[in-house]
Amino acid sequence: MTNIDASNDNVYDVIIVGGGPAGASTAIHLAAHGARVLLAEQKKFPRPKLCGEFISPECVAHFARLGVVEQMLAAGGVEVAETVFYTRGGQSVNVPSAWLGGTHRRVALGLSRATMDERLLSRARDVGVTVLEESPCCGLIIEQESVRGVRLKAAGVERACRARVTVDATGRSRALARRIITAAAPHGERREHRTTRARPSLVAFKTHLENTRGDQGACEIYFYRGGYGGLSEVEGGRSNLCFIAAARDVRARGGDAARVMREVVMSNKRAARTLGEARVCAEWLCVALETFGRGEAVPQTGLLAVGDAASSIDPFTGSGMLMALESGELVAEVIARHLSSARRSMDSTSLADEYRARYEERFGARLRVCAWLRRAAFAPPVLSGAAASLLNASAGVRRVLARATRRGGGEALARQRT
Repeated sequence: MTNIDASNDNVYDVIIVGGGPAGASTAIHLAAHGARVLLAEQKKFPRPKLCGEFISPECVAHFARLGVVEQMLAAGGVEVAETVFYTRGGQSVNVPSAWLGGTHRRVALGLSRATMDERLLSRARDVGVTVLEESPCCGLIIEQESVRGVRLKAAGVERACRARVTVDATGRSRALARRIITAAAPHGERREHRTTRARPSLVAFKTHLENTRGDQGACEIYFYRGGYGGLSEVEGGRSNLCFIAAARDVRARGGDAARVMREVVMSNKRAARTLGEARVCAEWLCVALETFGRGEAVPQTGLLAVGDAASSIDPFTGSGMLMALESGELVAEVIARHLSSARRSMDSTSLADEYRARYEERFGARLRVCAWLRRAAFAPPVLSGAAASLLNASAGVRRVLARATRRGGGEALARQRT
């Protein structure tokens, strides 16, 4: 039988599940507002993470507000001056990092998730957040159709932790959002039910490589049939390779990551050149993906989502890390305002409505722009080649599209279309 600890010490203002950049950002900002915060993470840090490991220039301003900018810039990351997109036919389109809108810094940074996440989590501890590692969530506490906390399990002991607000920062797995209420149990109680996942159509892989032949200071994006991948330098003289491929192509190669790299990714002419003599120097990471795009910012009353748990923006935009940090700051601002105005109880419905509206205002347009770009990226070679030629003819158009995947740019482009 599992022991359950339900002491008063397990009561918080906010519980965040997931210790990545979205969860840590949320926790740090909430602690700055005086909230009592618990951050629970199922893994032990530092740990590798499937990620493009591209930190766009705008993220530096977020790091400054989080109090970690010096630690991040001193961590040995590699400056990335531009991103170059290579079509299946070998044509290239470049986007300078300076176009992406950073005010503190005009180049991007290649930095491993293990390094970045550890520094963010350490900062959360320093500002008073209770951080529990190796503490997976094994259930939600649900009362009157509202989430009131979570059940965590660590070292064989189950902890019932309660809070006014719970935040799902578990990434694409959406581990909390999938635990939704769907039916009434006997005696008027509610029961938790996990939603059924669609069969994944994509598979993502990631590793670190040595002896790649990419251009120094460039993040390279390779498109090929059914997917795309990115290569950029990180600290320690390594390069991070992260790519997605059609699930059917992965199954046809027995799930062998190295074989998928050779036969699928390297079907792109540029990838064949840069990866031809590369050596794998880290374990392969792999995860099945359903899709990219919009999710649900408020899966249930009392439960708010941030980062990839709310919406998963397409990796080729290079704005995934920005969106994680930005959504963490946004949800913390909304929660803090409601906590400060609540005397004995907080109106969870009003909180949910405000966060849903502000999330759509902040991220809706850029997610729509990315959906349009996604369709263009997977166009047949003749069409993608023609699009590359048109983009190369106008730096202004390239700059507008790059900014459209970020705050402000997406909204402006959407207004032009309407």
